[in-house]
Amino acid sequence: MKLLVVEDHPALRDLLLRHLQRSGFVVDVAEHGREAVAMLALSRYDAMLLDLGLPDMGGLSVLAARSSTRNADLPCIILTACDALEQRIAGLDAGADDYLLKPFEMAELEARLRAVLRRPGPRAERRLQLGNLSFCLESREAYVGPQPLLLSKREMALLEELLRCAPRVVIKDQLEERLYALSEAVTPNAIEALVSRLRRKLVDAGADSSIETLRGLGYRLASGAS
Repeated sequence: MKLLVVEDHPALRDLLLRHLQRSGFVVDVAEHGREAVAMLALSRYDAMLLDLGLPDMGGLSVLAARSSTRNADLPCIILTACDALEQRIAGLDAGADDYLLKPFEMAELEARLRAVLRRPGPRAERRLQLGNLSFCLESREAYVGPQPLLLSKREMALLEELLRCAPRVVIKDQLEERLYALSEAVTPNAIEALVSRLRRKLVDAGADSSIETLRGLGYRLASGAS
């Protein structure tokens, strides 16, 4: 899953980035509101963590601008040091899904993220499955039958994207957008190498699904029965 973190405090922004990356998320970060709006127009995200006190525009203005981007229905958790009831109500009325008061524990942040991602909508599934291959969205663990499938974080993210779309084709450019942060340099063959590693691990683990390459287009995960 890919997150957008909008936070102007450097130490907290870096802490969020490192923690969420360790938890298996792909993370883009923005320091300013206008930068965040540009990112919302450029890339598709699964959730946004939004500080209200940004230096160039208020977080509520970012929420309002969200509706005219490709992330119009993006779940949002507001992060703020202000405990004023009026501000909390304004944020929720503006379309935020939850509110987290600074300082907070990372464990609570992750729990709230899981909660908003479970709400009705395209991200409401708890487990993705195709044949004997499954992926638990909460624990971010993959299995072939009852056996855990040991994957790197990037391989796990690739498997999730393929399972979400299976048996439809996932365009290569879309995979690159979803699996890498905007700040990361991506080599021309990065996706091919990643797909090759995951394909080999699926075969070695006895998965009855395989990754098919559609040259010039992308990839799809197909069950042995298809």
